[in-house]
Amino acid sequence: MVINMKYIPYGKQNIDEEDIQSVVEVLMSDFLTQGPKIDEFEEKLAEFCGAKYAVLFNSGTAALHAAYFSIGLSKGDEFITTPITFVATANAGVYLGAKPVFVDIEKDTGNIDAGKIEDKISDRTKLIVPVHYAGHPCDMKKIKEIADKYNLKVVEDGCHALGAEYIVQCSSFNVQGSTFKVGSCQFSDMTVFSFHPVKHITTGEGGAVLTNKKEYYEKLLIFRTHGITRDVSKFKAQDSASEGDWYYEMQCLGYNYRMTDIQAALGMSQLKKLDNFVERRRQIAKKYYSIFKELDYFDLPEEKVYAHHSYHLYHVRLKDKYVRRKVDIFRMLRGNGVGVQVHYIPVYWQPFYEELGFKKGICTDAEDFYRREISLPIYPAMTDEDVDFVASKIDEVFRSL
Repeated sequence: MVINMKYIPYGKQNIDEEDIQSVVEVLMSDFLTQGPKIDEFEEKLAEFCGAKYAVLFNSGTAALHAAYFSIGLSKGDEFITTPITFVATANAGVYLGAKPVFVDIEKDTGNIDAGKIEDKISDRTKLIVPVHYAGHPCDMKKIKEIADKYNLKVVEDGCHALGAEYIVQCSSFNVQGSTFKVGSCQFSDMTVFSFHPVKHITTGEGGAVLTNKKEYYEKLLIFRTHGITRDVSKFKAQDSASEGDWYYEMQCLGYNYRMTDIQAALGMSQLKKLDNFVERRRQIAKKYYSIFKELDYFDLPEEKVYAHHSYHLYHVRLKDKYVRRKVDIFRMLRGNGVGVQVHYIPVYWQPFYEELGFKKGICTDAEDFYRREISLPIYPAMTDEDVDFVASKIDEVFRSL
């Protein structure tokens, strides 16, 4: 006899009938790709975040690649980022021949430590890529001040942080500061999002770059479509006027990074629910905190005064006495129906980066964070009963140790 045990994954999409119908409508229309839904979703996304422009891509990785290309990152350049991120943050720069330079993290948030960035800037540094780990915004005002001081560009990796907000403290006037959504690009040149199923909203696979600068917007558009433009005003060939209406030009080595109208329709439908999704994640985080705050198993996520956390992840950090039992704890929790995950193995520990010459030990706080970190389930469709189930299994496992 097979018993189906309850299992709660660490993340999961939330698709309803409205989402399904939005996709069906596109399937019944004249355009499956390169149609009107792309422009519509871009406009709605830019409006939601408070940016001038949004450009959709077929993945968050493609969006990162396009953003780095658009600011001119190239062979011989260096860019600063964090090792506690998915490998795509670094890989997208390597695609262009640039070298990632890893800066250590804040122990509590898992974000890049802005106070350590200047020490890693060289005459080859061109770009800073802060990652809003788990949905908690980095200290963007401080990062932007550093970028301006050294004439560097800033691309926010906001793949965890759609719906999160950054609050600028106006202490000099003793009033509440202004609040900006991640994606507004108030303190950066561009912001990148991912729409993978475990993210805040999903298009299946997908991503976007937001910016307030027309120059980058135009480069993003051409990069996602093979480097091709059909805009007569941008043609370079002197005899282009003699060609017919079919004429187009490939002006750079671009890629086929386009999103489909099917995906865009799903994204627009999901975007309507984003505020509710974020609010439910925050409710779950609050419930976890109320359950675990008095227990001595692990440290809980922080929320700085300048941040409105969107909780893509709910990451805990094992106390000293449990660190050496992490493998056992991980296996036992999964075996008891709690689909925990670890975010992330430091990027430079990967064999590919070791072959490039990176060594363990360059970011000690990040390495310690990895040894302790476990991500607990959190997604909008989780019920209070699901949260209680996760908490009870965690208590059982730790008590058994």
